[in-house]
Amino acid sequence: MTTQSLFGQRSTQLGASIVLALSLLACTETKTKNVPGPVTPPSNPVVNEEPRDYGQYTTLVWSDEFDGGSLDQSKWVYELGGGGWGNNELQAYTNSTDNAYLRGGYLVIEALKKQSGNNAYTSARLITKGKRDFQYGRIDVRAKLPKGKGIWPAIWMLGSDIDRNNWPVCGEIDIMELRGSQPREFLSTMHFGTSAATRVYKGKTQPVDFDLSEDFHTYSVVRSKDLLRFYLDGASQPFYTFTSADASPFPFNNPFFMILNVAVGGNFDGDPLPNTEFPARMQVDYVRYYQYK
Repeated sequence: MTTQSLFGQRSTQLGASIVLALSLLACTETKTKNVPGPVTPPSNPVVNEEPRDYGQYTTLVWSDEFDGGSLDQSKWVYELGGGGWGNNELQAYTNSTDNAYLRGGYLVIEALKKQSGNNAYTSARLITKGKRDFQYGRIDVRAKLPKGKGIWPAIWMLGSDIDRNNWPVCGEIDIMELRGSQPREFLSTMHFGTSAATRVYKGKTQPVDFDLSEDFHTYSVVRSKDLLRFYLDGASQPFYTFTSADASPFPFNNPFFMILNVAVGGNFDGDPLPNTEFPARMQVDYVRYYQYK
């Protein structure tokens, strides 16, 4: 789920080569003979930067169990507006309880066929930006997904420095995206680059032998220094691994914030058909962030 088309151009290597060459020139300095340069003190390792097995992340650091009567706005922010979001999407995101509400211990994000300004649909997009950042550790999101042509649920993350380093420089981690027309597979994708024009994305389409809209499943990412691993339902082995060798630049050691949303239409799965069912609901049982001791 990008703010640009998922099918944008891949990066050439020319821009990165120029930046590298300029940075090398900028780092050149002349020192007075026999005078040592400044000594950089050793930095302490960031908590949980060393990779561990999935099951070793047992300390719950942050969570939302969605057990209250309304959305906890000390944890989540409504991101509002329409305008296609760079992907020719058709929904307007609102803060209405028609589009995001708690019921029975679940967060429900509900896309409706309802006019809002120039948008034929409404939905919700919830983010933890400014409330909670996540760096190294394991994030689990247990959710039941909607389906139907043109329905686009996503569980994902953006770099918390996005206001200083715009997308895709800040990096994007798509833990799970679903094309509603193909409910027996989902995608995990990484986006990065030096500019929107030179964006690169790498990831995996993960097939499964069941319909993801029929039950809850747990979508996880384990982030370590220079390493990200993706899991479904706590499997012993990741279905996708991404390392610092896969990206240049590599912004994925930085803090990121969470995003939960359901989009309608656009480049990813096309627009809804007359038989696409609304409302389209993504139910989220919990979001949990674990670390090891």
